[in-house]
Amino acid sequence: MAFSLPHCLEGQHPRVASPLWTLRLAFCRMGDIAENEKTFYSNAEDYWKEIPPTVDGMLGGYGSISSIDINGSKAFLQKFLGEGEGKTGTSCALDCGAGIGRITKRLLLPLFNTVDLVDVTQEFLDKAKTYLGEESKRVGNYICTGLQDFVPESGRYDVIWIQWVIGHLTDNHLVEFLRRCQNALRPNGLIMIKDNVSYEGVVPDEVDSSVCRDLEILHSLAGRAGLRIVHEEQQLNFPKEIYQVHTLAFR
Repeated sequence: MAFSLPHCLEGQHPRVASPLWTLRLAFCRMGDIAENEKTFYSNAEDYWKEIPPTVDGMLGGYGSISSIDINGSKAFLQKFLGEGEGKTGTSCALDCGAGIGRITKRLLLPLFNTVDLVDVTQEFLDKAKTYLGEESKRVGNYICTGLQDFVPESGRYDVIWIQWVIGHLTDNHLVEFLRRCQNALRPNGLIMIKDNVSYEGVVPDEVDSSVCRDLEILHSLAGRAGLRIVHEEQQLNFPKEIYQVHTLAFR
């Protein structure tokens, strides 16, 4: 998201904390968003169409944090990968809200044989085909759709990576999406969510039409989807003005 205002975008980038948002907490109700969900989703799509298909665009002008982000994600993910009882395989991963493929290129393709990308913006997926270079031959599918409508293939994925995108889903759609993701996992597969968390409650962003939830709400929604937390960590060394970022592994 762009950092002139606090917001979080589908192309995978972080959210800035702002005192103004703290004041607005009491006025955000997910029920209000659910009642106007068509507008909630269409406004987000319109916003993304105006974002340049670059790494800096994907990170709202904070391209400098990309390596910190990827290194933290890699250390987290590698705890689970390998051979042996309970370990997660490396056959196929899914990048949700993939944008131009920043995470696919630097995190997932180095670790998995095949990666699928899903994003709501066709221009980003078109750019991904060149951005990924020679490694694009190991991309299985480029899927253009919103996650509220996306049905991943049953039993296909070892890891489903969902970063800086859940704020573009209503509560009910997030729960339903996570249930579909659970059905799409291979044995010992994992759903990974990496996202900003608010200090308390739900923080709206009218600029990119998204929300930021606190950890308690995120845990509750994952529980409604039938998921259990395997591991959770906070991403370190991000700029102080960004809301805390947590990575969670679910099964």
